[in-house]
Amino acid sequence: MEQLHQPVMLAEVLNVLQPKDGESLLDLTAGFGGHARAILQATKAYKKSVLVDRDQMALDSLNDIKAQGATLMHADFLAAARELAQTKRRFDLILADLGVSSPQLDRGERGFSFMREGDLDMRMDQTQTLTAKTVVNTYSERDLANIFVKYGEVRSGMAIKIAREITHARPFSTTQELADLIKKHSPYSRHHPATQFFQALRIEVNDELGLLERMLPLLPDLLNPGGRLCIISFHSLEDRIVKTWLTDEANKGLESKLITNKKFLTAGVQELANNPRARSAKIRFAARA
Repeated sequence: MEQLHQPVMLAEVLNVLQPKDGESLLDLTAGFGGHARAILQATKAYKKSVLVDRDQMALDSLNDIKAQGATLMHADFLAAARELAQTKRRFDLILADLGVSSPQLDRGERGFSFMREGDLDMRMDQTQTLTAKTVVNTYSERDLANIFVKYGEVRSGMAIKIAREITHARPFSTTQELADLIKKHSPYSRHHPATQFFQALRIEVNDELGLLERMLPLLPDLLNPGGRLCIISFHSLEDRIVKTWLTDEANKGLESKLITNKKFLTAGVQELANNPRARSAKIRFAARA
C-alpha cells in the first residue's frame, strides 16, 4: 500500500523494542502504521496486538493490519490505556509516538499547518467539539497569552502582544488569516513566527500534555515481565514530562516496576536527510522488571 507517513527513527525503535516472534504489541499512537507494520512483521502476533489512535482517518488506513487479526481502538491513548488496564491486558511491547503525522500536517483542511490554507481546526479526534477556531475566537486575551507561554514557550511579552492583536482582529476562520497576523506583528526569525503559536493551540485543543501526564503511570501495569517500552517525543514539553516520569520511576528503587535508562536517542545524519521531521525527535525507553 502507499506509504502515507514515513515513520520516525524506525531502525532505532526496532533496536530498542527488539521485537521477537509471538510478542504482543500495544501501539498507543498507531497513526498510519509505519512503526506497527515493521514490528508486526517481526512478531507475527497480530491477534495479540492492539493499535490505538484518536484519528479515524488514521485507523481507516490500518484495515490491512485489522484483516490479519489486530484490534483497532478509536480512542486517545489515556482512554485506551485505562480500558486495557481495567481488562487486565498485558503486552510485551508498548510504543507511543507523540508526533503529529504527516497526513495531518499535509492536509490543509485539518488545520494543523500554517503553511497550508485551511479551516482553524487542529482536532486529532474530529468527533470532539473543541477546535482551534473556538480557542482563538472565544478565549480571553489573558488565557490566550498563557497558552502561548505555557504550550508554545513564547516569551511573555510577545505572547501578550499577539494575544492582544488576536482579540482585536477576530473572528478568524482560517489558518492563513491567523498565520498572517502573527507574522505581521512578530520580529524576523529563521523559522516562521507562527510555529510556536500553532503548537500551543494544537496542544490546547487536544489536551496533549494533560493526557500524557495521566497516561504514563498506567504503562508499567500494561507490560508483561521483561516487556519493553519506547516513547518518541518531538518537543521539550513532552520530553520533560517523559523524562521526569522515568526519573521518578528510577528513584523508587526496588519498588519500581520498570528498569529505566537515562540514555535517549536522537536521529542520525541519514535519518535527517531522509526525514527532516525527525530533527526534533527524541526516544526514551524502559523495560518491565
